[in-house]
Amino acid sequence: MKRVLILALIFMTVTPMFAQGGASAISNAASTIRDYWDPIKLILKAVGGLVGFIGGLRVYNKWTNGDQDVNKEILGYGGAMIFLLVVPEFVTSFFA
Repeated sequence: MKRVLILALIFMTVTPMFAQGGASAISNAASTIRDYWDPIKLILKAVGGLVGFIGGLRVYNKWTNGDQDVNKEILGYGGAMIFLLVVPEFVTSFFA
């Protein structure tokens, strides 16, 4: 048991010597995300519009059928659409 603990201690002290700096990797990842962000933002806005359109059709269908939970549907689909339209703007501010 002592040997295993000593081996683990030696392993934990030697491992940081082989570690490489992660600053360049983070910088490269941020620049890659920055390059792809504009097309992704357009896709998210298109998905938000599609969710809003489908939600509007479902709300209209429930409203014409006289269902009582129309308000829940409006809040659910409206919230999802707003979320999909607003989040890209906040993420853009992080990578600007």
